[in-house]
Amino acid sequence: MSTATSPISVIVDSALDGQRRVALRRMRLVALSLLILAAAVYLATLGRTGVWGFVNAGAEASMVGAIADWFAVTALFRHPLGLPIPHTAIIPRKKDMLAVSLQDFMGANFLREEIIRDRVMAARIPQRAADWLLVPANTERATSEVVTLSIRALERLRDDTVAALLDEAVLPRLREEPIAPIAGTFLAEVVRDQAHHGLVDLAVTEAHRWLLLNEDVFSAVLEERAPWWAPQRVNEVVIKRLHTEAIAWVEDIRDNPSHHARVALDDLLAQLATDLVQDPDTMERAERLKLRLLDHPQLLATTTSLWAAFRTAFVRSLSDPESPLRGRIAAQLCAIAEAVTTDEALRRRLDTQVADLASFVVGRYGEELTTVISHTIERWDGRETADKVELHVGRDLQFIRINGTIVGGLVGVTIHAVSLLIGH
Repeated sequence: MSTATSPISVIVDSALDGQRRVALRRMRLVALSLLILAAAVYLATLGRTGVWGFVNAGAEASMVGAIADWFAVTALFRHPLGLPIPHTAIIPRKKDMLAVSLQDFMGANFLREEIIRDRVMAARIPQRAADWLLVPANTERATSEVVTLSIRALERLRDDTVAALLDEAVLPRLREEPIAPIAGTFLAEVVRDQAHHGLVDLAVTEAHRWLLLNEDVFSAVLEERAPWWAPQRVNEVVIKRLHTEAIAWVEDIRDNPSHHARVALDDLLAQLATDLVQDPDTMERAERLKLRLLDHPQLLATTTSLWAAFRTAFVRSLSDPESPLRGRIAAQLCAIAEAVTTDEALRRRLDTQVADLASFVVGRYGEELTTVISHTIERWDGRETADKVELHVGRDLQFIRINGTIVGGLVGVTIHAVSLLIGH
């Protein structure tokens, strides 16, 4: 039973439909001309004997075959001569049943996981996508599409929506979920993979740059904390020395990957990761810290503000055609495409993953996909559906009428000949 609330029109391509309509009329005219010719020959040879008797019998049978096949072809699309004869106008009356049959046929014979998997594997989608991306014009186009979609997605995420999501879903979930085991496991993986070294390098480099550019600020901070009774000259010498030693120490850390400060930091982080997973006191302190942060009245407003600032900066950067971010996106797309093109193992993995995804979609949602056929056809108008189908296949169906006229004539001649033989 259809669940549609209103009918929809069949999509029409006026240019192609016009060509099909002309071809259909031409073939109808040919079939009708043969019927008229057969009728004329029949009337002209009526009552004659001899060879003309064969011609008359053939013409009579041709008319019968032509009219019978006209009736059969017409009955598919409408009532012949407008008469409500049973089992005619099949497509308008039975379109819903035909739609369900077509849906079942498509699901059983086309949307099968093994067929979809084979076709997806044969299509070599990752390789084709990579070849397409490596064309500079296509790289620019793909970058523009990624940027456009990203900007639209970010602009649709309003601040109040993000705040509601955080307040109603994220923060309550964080409150319920123990943070210590997650943080400890994550920190252990970071230390094991040495992923924090890049951040340490950045921090040390920035600290060194700040010390070089802000000697006055460094000196002012230390002067405020110097003993009041210390001579000014002594303070200046000591602070100058401290500044020099601080620069040298930071340089040593920056240039020496095995510096004891780096090793000590690695050990500290590793021990913290272990304690977050195994030490009850550390786990309890982590939970208390988490709850204090979550209970702070400014947390939601601050998080929302940070999101708004990030979104604004990100959209502004994406919108700038000359921004480094757009260049990075284009470079990353090209790098991925080159990797797919040169790495056969990666290409095979991607082919398999795409095939797995297609198989999953077909297996999980195949029935829903095929129901689009029946649901759509059920909403079509019956007469309009019949007209559209006839435009596509009606020209070929006229050959049934033509063949019926010719074959009928041959059968009529044969029957007439057999009748004469039996009569003698």
